Amino acid sequence: MAGADGRLVVAVPSKGRMAQTSLELLEAAGLTFELGARSLHVPCSNAPVELLLVRPHDIPEYVQDGVVDAGITGANLIAETGSQVETLLELGFGRCTLEAAVPEESTLQSVADLDGLRVATAYPVTTKSALDQAGVTAELVLLSGSVEAAPRLGLSDAVVDLVSTGSTAAANGLRRIGTLLESQAVLIGSKLDLGERAEMLERLEMMLRGVIAARGRRYLMMNAPADKVAELEALLPSMGAPSVVELADKGQLALHAAVAEEEIWDLLPKLKAAGASSILVMHLERVVP
Repeated sequence: MAGADGRLVVAVPSKGRMAQTSLELLEAAGLTFELGARSLHVPCSNAPVELLLVRPHDIPEYVQDGVVDAGITGANLIAETGSQVETLLELGFGRCTLEAAVPEESTLQSVADLDGLRVATAYPVTTKSALDQAGVTAELVLLSGSVEAAPRLGLSDAVVDLVSTGSTAAANGLRRIGTLLESQAVLIGSKLDLGERAEMLERLEMMLRGVIAARGRRYLMMNAPADKVAELEALLPSMGAPSVVELADKGQLALHAAVAEEEIWDLLPKLKAAGASSILVMHLERVVP
């Protein structure tokens, strides 16, 4: 069981599209560790945390059963396994959808049209749950791979599979007709009593939340005449009021603010027109409210 030596044990995908990004996120959150060629247990050198590299499909059940204290996995895998865990934080990567698709030549247009038909999938639990909610009764054909080929082989009338870009479905002559589930990477925690390790898990969540918040923002620094500060403050959609700092040049002030990344394109010309100069736009490492 986790925590035998007092360390927080966090399961991380050992392979797949979430593996490398998960490790990079943990490093950005401040954890220091070294991976060997065949690493499985990876202790962190600067915190009482140990990473366990395992298959992403196993992580929800490992967390549920107390084998590990927390983990990074896909929301779709939690739904598929039905694991009883706490979803602590959406991590903003590994986004995908569970989609129903049919051959291009099919007359089916929506998920409702699947009633009474055969549907091939590698995700029977999630598919059945979503179809039940839609009031659709279908015969599920369970496949572990090459789900896209099922209609062409005569195994099914439609498929339900995970989609990230849609290119695989299109390449196999399939047309999407509906979304059953939206998913992304999430941090999950055990519902068991973690004792003193609960505080460490809260700290890990805080650090990860800070990194994620920072990735969507930019730090602006600019100079401006004192009589322009009020106008500039009104333009800055910052986290609270911007910081205003006196400069050595009399009558000149510096404004600092963290703003949403998507607002930079429209914001910079407005700031320039309102009297700002020497504008710097910098990446943020972490934002902890």
